[in-house]
Formats: sequence, structure tokens, C-alpha cells
Amino acid sequence: MSRRWIWHATLGAALLGSLGLPSAAFAQTSPQTAYNVPTEQLAGLADFIDGVMAQQIATREVAGAVVIVVHQGRVLLARGYGFADVDQGVPVDPQRTLFRLASVSKLFTWAALMQQVEAGRVSLDADVNDYIDFPIPPFEGQPIRVRDLMAHTPGMSDTGRITARSVDELVPYGDWLKAHVPQRLWPAGTEISYSNYGAALAGYIVERVSGEPFADYAERHLFAPLGMESASFREPLPAPLAPRVAKGYRLRDGRFVAKPFELYSQIMPGGSGTASAPDVARFMMAMLNGGAIGAARILKPESVALLMRDSHANAPGLPGMAHGFFFIRNAGPRLVGHGGNTVDFHSRLILAPEAGLGIFVSETGGPGSYGARTELTDALIGRIFPQKPAPRAAAPAGEVVPVGAYRTNRRNYNVPAKPDRDLQISAAGADAITVTRQKSTTYWERIGPLLFEQVTGARAGGPYEQLRFYGEDGRWRLSFSSQPHVAYHRVQP
Repeated sequence: MSRRWIWHATLGAALLGSLGLPSAAFAQTSPQTAYNVPTEQLAGLADFIDGVMAQQIATREVAGAVVIVVHQGRVLLARGYGFADVDQGVPVDPQRTLFRLASVSKLFTWAALMQQVEAGRVSLDADVNDYIDFPIPPFEGQPIRVRDLMAHTPGMSDTGRITARSVDELVPYGDWLKAHVPQRLWPAGTEISYSNYGAALAGYIVERVSGEPFADYAERHLFAPLGMESASFREPLPAPLAPRVAKGYRLRDGRFVAKPFELYSQIMPGGSGTASAPDVARFMMAMLNGGAIGAARILKPESVALLMRDSHANAPGLPGMAHGFFFIRNAGPRLVGHGGNTVDFHSRLILAPEAGLGIFVSETGGPGSYGARTELTDALIGRIFPQKPAPRAAAPAGEVVPVGAYRTNRRNYNVPAKPDRDLQISAAGADAITVTRQKSTTYWERIGPLLFEQVTGARAGGPYEQLRFYGEDGRWRLSFSSQPHVAYHRVQP
């Protein structure tokens, strides 16, 4: 691999010093240090990431990427790979290059919402209509509560296009919300179906009760206190920041072709954030330290604990939602986080509160870079927090696996469904199934009643994907451990 295609740099003491944190700051103040990461699992981590990224640049259409890991109040490492600008040969600088956060932006929105809960201006159990200036209709007489937004259980259809083609086409996100209220489909608080609209509505509540435009609010009450000097929800970016953002790309005839800056501020609190890796590191360290970094505090420890505590799960025994965060793993240690995808950028943030460890990854490039982000973060989870596959089990007497076609509950119900995108579940003997989506088929073995684990050639340590069926005749569902934000409904036996 040509060395010009991989460029990396470490970031450690300089960032720590700029935060004004003493070396023992985290250990002195953190309320959660119950899990000690073995030294051997952190040793050689930079070389491990270099190896994964070398492979991804060669095979996964990655143009540029950034990785940052924090541990016990320090930046353990930060690495940049590939190019922020392929045509100009500008390498990714892990200290300065900006990446689009996509839905990782929502974590700042939930933090802002909890600030207003702390201030007594918002109640999590109140009807969202109490705080906004347009009506969200009830469903079967039941309103959407504020906490339903945090759990992604508003019971709404997904929306249509959320991007703008040009700056001239952008409308203020509050106006967009009023003009695009989704269809209510089931009672709030009963089933998770990820909602960009719901997260944007949460940001609008913050704007309404605080009296500050959301982008201003985030800068004054989140970014400035944490020293996140280059973070912004604004589109287009402020002039001093614009030259630092990595470019998005499409592939044409095997070559990267730069694309215009993507515009998501029509759902601003739900996905228009931009930041550097050091910016995100400051946020992760604050969240791992009970809402504070140095002398700056953005949340009370109990608010941070709520954000990371379980709220609702679709499938018994599988991860669900925390409050805004995705619940990734319950123990060994507990992991929470959030992923985010624009068309061009693919990001993921993971926190292990008990271990005081956080990971942030963002990648850009061709379509393959979407999966690359997940592969890299899963590889890091498997290396730092390894697990073993679950023991295989025989079918309980009389159990019949509800095979057939399953359709995601997260879709725009105002347009016809696309059956070619349904999952096709088939039996593969008494204790195994296959899952086919379009042309891709995976194989799963039974580990419990109506519970299966994917069989793969993945590296030892996991994480290992699980699938559970639940429900009853006429209402069968299935969920995946890596997709707590959606459920799949059986549409054809």
C-alpha cells in the first residue's frame, strides 16, 4: 500500500493540556469506574487501527477517515487516514479536519433537552404539544410525551426527503417541521421506530422554551463550555470553518468525484452537526465524567445517567434504546452510543461508562465506506471488550420458527412498500435459519428459544449479532441486536 494513501498522527498531551485537565481529573471525579480494561487490550491499539484502515482504504472505497479514542479522562489516540481533499492531495488532519456528524448530532440535542429538564422548563412526561406552536395530533387519544422522543417511540411514519439540494432551497427547520408532520401509526411508547422528525422536534422544544435559536443555543450552552471550538449545526458552515471540512465523494468509473456540501439543516437538531475529532473527544470525556470536563459542567450526573439508562426495547432480551443513546451491550462492560449517516459521511460514537472509554469514528468515500465504519468500530469493540459466541441450543419441544417475509417498521408509509427490500427468513434445519435481503444471505444458529446468533468468519472477540423472534400469530416480529432502533413485522408467512 502506497504510503501516500495512509496518513496518520497521534494526539495526546497537547489536547489534554488545552482542556486544562490534571492527569488524575477523571479518576478523581468519575462516578463510574467499575470496569478495568486490561492493559494488553489497549497495547498496540494504534497499530491495530492502522492495519484495519489500510485494508479499508484498499477494499472499502474509503477516501478519508478519523478515529479518536479517549480513556480515563485522556485522549488515548487520534488518527487521520486518507484525504480530506483527494484532488488537492490534502491529508486528513486528526486535529483540524472537520467531519459531518449526521445523526451523532442527536446526542447534543438530547443533552440540550436535558439541560431544559434540569432548568424546570420541560417535563419528560408532558405532551410535546405543551411546548410547541403547532399541533401534533394524538393517536387513539394518546399524545406523544417528551420521553417518547428520546426513546424513538413516537409511533410515527418516517418522513420523505430531509435534505435540500441547494442553500436557496433551505427553509428554517421549525417551518419544515410544521409542514411535514408525519402520520401517526400506533400509540406512542409502544414500539421503537427511529425518527429523525422526533429528534428535530426535541431540538425545537429546546428552542421554544429557551428563547434561543437552536444553533445559537448549542454553541452557547454545549460547544463553548466544552471548548468545542469548531463544532457547528449551521449550514452552510461559518467561513472560518468551511475550508477545514472533509469532502464527500461519489465513485465514477472507479475514481472519487467530489460532491457539494450536504444540507441537512431542515432537520437541524437531528443531523446537521459538523465537528473535529478533538471536539467530539471533549464531549465524550464530559459524558464519561458525569457531565463535566475540568471546571465546565453541561449536565448534572443524574441527567447523564438517565441518558444512558434503558428506556424501551422492542425485543425481550435484546438491546433497545437508552434515552437518546442506543443501548449496544448490557455488560462486559455496558456500551451505549449512536451511529450517523449522511449520503457521504458515516460516523459512530461509542461509550463504555464503566470503563471510562469512548470511541469516535467518521469515514467518507464511496458506498463501501458505510459498512467500513461499522466494521472498524465492531473490530475495536471486539479487541477492547472481547466476548465469546453464545452456546448453541436445541429447539424447545413444539417450537415453530415463524419464517417468511419481514418488513421494517421504519419507512415512509405514505408511499408503497418495496417488497424487494423485505427480509426473507427460511429454515435451515431444526436449529438454524438463513436471512436473505436482496442478494445477500446470512446463516444463523439457535442459541435459545426463538433466539439465533449469526455464524460468520469474523475475528475472535465479536461482537456477535443476534436475532430474536417475538409476538404471536398474525403479529410476529423480529429484531436484531445491532438494530435496536427498528423492528421487522412479518408480512407474509
